Amino acid sequence: MLENHYMKIWFSGNSGLVEKINTKEDNKNYRIKLEFAWYGTTSNRDKSGAYLFLPDGESKPYVFSDPPIIRVTHGIIFSEVTTFFSHVTHTVRLYKVHGLEGQSLEISNIVDIRGEYNREIAMRISSDIESHNKFYTDLNGYQIQPRQTMSKLPLQANFYPMTTMAYIQDSKIRLTLHSAQSLGVASLKSGQLEVIMDRRLMQDDNRGLGQGVQDNKITANLFQLLLEKRNEVNMKEEQSPVSYPSILSHVTSSFINHPVIPMITSAGSFISSLLNTFSPLTSSMPCDMHIVNLRTIQSKTDSGPSEEAALILHRKGFDCRFANTDLGLLCSTTQGKLRVHKLFNKFHVESLISTSLSLMHSFPDARNISEITMNPMEINTYRIQLR
Repeated sequence: MLENHYMKIWFSGNSGLVEKINTKEDNKNYRIKLEFAWYGTTSNRDKSGAYLFLPDGESKPYVFSDPPIIRVTHGIIFSEVTTFFSHVTHTVRLYKVHGLEGQSLEISNIVDIRGEYNREIAMRISSDIESHNKFYTDLNGYQIQPRQTMSKLPLQANFYPMTTMAYIQDSKIRLTLHSAQSLGVASLKSGQLEVIMDRRLMQDDNRGLGQGVQDNKITANLFQLLLEKRNEVNMKEEQSPVSYPSILSHVTSSFINHPVIPMITSAGSFISSLLNTFSPLTSSMPCDMHIVNLRTIQSKTDSGPSEEAALILHRKGFDCRFANTDLGLLCSTTQGKLRVHKLFNKFHVESLISTSLSLMHSFPDARNISEITMNPMEINTYRIQLR
């Protein structure tokens, strides 16, 4: 069992996979079962390939002939359980810290199916959530689209792209799978989510590539599993074509998809002193705002940068029926308002002018502004000059 300030995780003694989660806030147990499965390819003339997914029916359970090696590691920062299967090295990590990292479960799968023949491996999460074959996927990380699993359609027609997240929910709970890579996802039964992690297919599917998928490498898949309690849910609103992640879910997605990238250099004699801290902003950005890009604009006269930079902001829409206080986050919401002149540390904003998204056109009424106001689900671009 793994435990932190927010939850307890129980594992199977035979497989080393998650079986149950207890949330300490309400002391409730939820059946969250992880397992792996195989998909084969049809025996018909047209078979699965690089573009087509034509399975030979429902998935087959991943069966291991010998009991896997299970390694349990406990520490003051995090604890983890690593299970070594023949084709997957599966790690579940629980951080023992207050705030963002401790409220979700990190799942890492190192997949190696280089020795397989016409097989695809999937990870399945089964729960007692009454989702009624309805689930939600994101569209390029910008909005959420409801999906309905239809039994009248072939199995492959119920798979959809997942760029950053997918979730299932009922009136009491939401289970979100955050992904660091784009994968195919489905919810073939109520309370289930499954993702295809890797594919090895030996034949061309006659869609132009001219070969199968045989150049497989050892593949890393990283996920965050987030369990959230829902409040004041009107089930009539569940029929709405619009759905939003919570604030915590948005920040978790940013955490897994925009990690800190450490860069190392050799300390030569020209470096007199190293920076102990680096803080370009005076305070955190609002929780629902994301800096898509802040880059210099090329000069019109030469190949160097001009005195202006492009500031691209994205304001995310979020579901207010989830708790957004006492989450341990170092940010807050500001109703879409941002005072850019007070945002940067050691920089003075000379000018801030709204422009078209591509920076190609200026608005007729464009003027220097000091405060940005954005609506949810919008992306705005500004020309900014810093001194």
